Amino acid sequence: MRKALMLIARRASTVAQNSPSPVTNSKLFVAGLSWSVDEKSLKDAFSSFGEVSEVKIIYDKDSGRSRGFGFVHYSDEEEAKRAKDAMDGKALLGRPLRISFALERVRGAPVVVPRLSHMEDAFNSDS
Repeated sequence: MRKALMLIARRASTVAQNSPSPVTNSKLFVAGLSWSVDEKSLKDAFSSFGEVSEVKIIYDKDSGRSRGFGFVHYSDEEEAKRAKDAMDGKALLGRPLRISFALERVRGAPVVVPRLSHMEDAFNSDS
């Protein structure tokens, strides 16, 4: 098991080293959207903090209804930070928003779960 974990960690390290330079985090994940929020109203709500380059609401494939979350892209990282700080917890159409910086989704890359020291101690004591 330990060898497998080391192999995964080594692969993740290689992927991180071979990936292009990190992209600035100017993309916000916005959760808690009302079903009646559309991309125009979301853009209007966030455009006062800077230039919004793209807005995307995620819709259910079967029903076509909003899944209650989306993404707001800014042209500048500082603008995104201001928007996150100002809008997190604020209500939009009666629902409080939960905002965080979006994580880039990388297909095919391993998922690395950080090791918890107390879990390692429990694992070693059982061996």
